[in-house]
Amino acid sequence: MSIQEKLDQKVDQYRILSHPFYEKWSEGKMPVEKLKRYAEEYGAFISLMPMGWKTLNDHHTVEEEEEHIELWEKFANSLGTKIGVSKINEIQSLIDSTNKLFNSPETAIGALYAFEVQQPETATSKLDGLRKFYDLSSEADEYFIEHTHNHHEAEKLINLMESLSKEDQEKAIMACEEMSKALWDGLTGIDEEQILH
Repeated sequence: MSIQEKLDQKVDQYRILSHPFYEKWSEGKMPVEKLKRYAEEYGAFISLMPMGWKTLNDHHTVEEEEEHIELWEKFANSLGTKIGVSKINEIQSLIDSTNKLFNSPETAIGALYAFEVQQPETATSKLDGLRKFYDLSSEADEYFIEHTHNHHEAEKLINLMESLSKEDQEKAIMACEEMSKALWDGLTGIDEEQILH
C-alpha cells in the first residue's frame, strides 16, 4: 500500500462530505443561523492554516493561506457575522489538536493532508448548496470557488511524506487520522448545538 493510500484510508473513515452537517447544507436544509455559527467557529480553525505551512517552511503557501483567511472573512461578512472565538467544545478540541499537530513537520504534513485532500470536493458541494438555496452576496462564494480546483497542496504534502523516514511517516499517518476525526467532531459540535433565538 502506498503512503497516499494509507493516508486516504484514514481520511475515508471520517470523510466530512458525508457528515450530516454538509448533507443538510447541500440539500438547503441548514438554517442560516447554523451557517453563521459555522462561519464564526470554523473560521477560527481556518485561521490556523498558515501556521501549519510555516512549520514546513513553505512561505508561498503561507501567503496563499493568509489570503484564504480574508476570503473566509468575506463569507462570514455575507452572513452578517465574523470569525469569532470558539464557544463549542468540539471546535476548541479541533483547535487544540491543530495547534499540537502543527508543531512538528511530520505531524503537520499528516494533519494538513487530512484537510487539504478533502477541500476540492467539499468546496464544490458547499458552493453548489450556497448558490441553490441561500440568498447571499457573491462574496460568500469566493472562498469556495478558490478551493474547488485547489489540488496542489495535497500533492505537495504527499511529496514531503515520501521524503520522511519510516518512523516519521507513521507519525504523519497518525496525525492524519487525528485531524480527520477532529474535523468530523467539530462539524458534529456545530450541527448539534442548540441555537436560541
